[in-house]
Amino acid sequence: MDKSNCSVVSEFVLLGLSSSQELQLFFFVFFSVLYVVTALGNLLIIITVTSDNSLHSPMYFLLGNLSFVDICQASFATPKMIADFLSEHKTISFSTCIAQINFVHLFTGGEMVLLVSMAYDRCVAICKPLRYVVIMSQRTCTALVMTSWAVGLVHTLSQLSFTVNLPFCGSNVVDSLFCDLPQVTKLACLDSYIIEILIAVNSGILSLSTFSLLVSSYIIILVTVWFNSSVAMAKAFSTLVAHITVVILFFGPCIFIYVWPFTTYPIDKVLAIFYTIFTPILNPIIYTLRNRDMKATMRKIVTHYMRPKKISEMPLVVRNSFY
Repeated sequence: MDKSNCSVVSEFVLLGLSSSQELQLFFFVFFSVLYVVTALGNLLIIITVTSDNSLHSPMYFLLGNLSFVDICQASFATPKMIADFLSEHKTISFSTCIAQINFVHLFTGGEMVLLVSMAYDRCVAICKPLRYVVIMSQRTCTALVMTSWAVGLVHTLSQLSFTVNLPFCGSNVVDSLFCDLPQVTKLACLDSYIIEILIAVNSGILSLSTFSLLVSSYIIILVTVWFNSSVAMAKAFSTLVAHITVVILFFGPCIFIYVWPFTTYPIDKVLAIFYTIFTPILNPIIYTLRNRDMKATMRKIVTHYMRPKKISEMPLVVRNSFY
């Protein structure tokens, strides 16, 4: 293509989920509620974990960090997507588009490693209970969290290096809810075959390796519990089924979209919703509402802040205003 005859793309047009005005209004309400619940739910987990001393353990430390990543994951594109449901022209600037690509790989890459860290924590707790405190020390937990962010950063920088210098001088229509790397790469005005291979290798190695580590950890846990107690086995199996469900909903779309980026399907935009919106709301449900300690602590916090305070409990300046 003769680039001298083409105008350089300065913005992209997002097609979204549907062109129907009625459906867009429904999506606006639905995703607005979903986003608010996701943000408040994960924020409540962070407040609960940091405010209660009884929850200052490796498992809850990792859970609090997962909730923070989930808030970031749900926020990098969802507010723009929700606003676009009420907009006739769904445009996004080139720089904002590149930023979305950067953030989606930063947060998804970090969450993959963080989920493996949480599985490792449960594996150590069940398989090596006497050495759990020594193995899962504060230094180890901090290192695991830092590793998750480092892997996410390296992953997103490597992906960004493939696309940031690509020439975009033709079509600027992205058939997605946000700037997704495979969709944007196909708009480059050059043969992107090599770039697509690099994307597949980069994302494939990260997603498949972390998914394999997660499955291996779950198998080790199940085998260990199997030989100890049938009652514990039933409880562990019930918990792991819930965890595996979330893992599949998170990893499945990522693997499908990024390991085979050469062909795009209409369902790709629906699958992208799972790892950007639905997974961040499922994690609090799976990892929190099934935990008695977390539910009890949350109940105390909500009760403390929601119940009306007595005058005697209020600060002196406020109490004086009643008289």
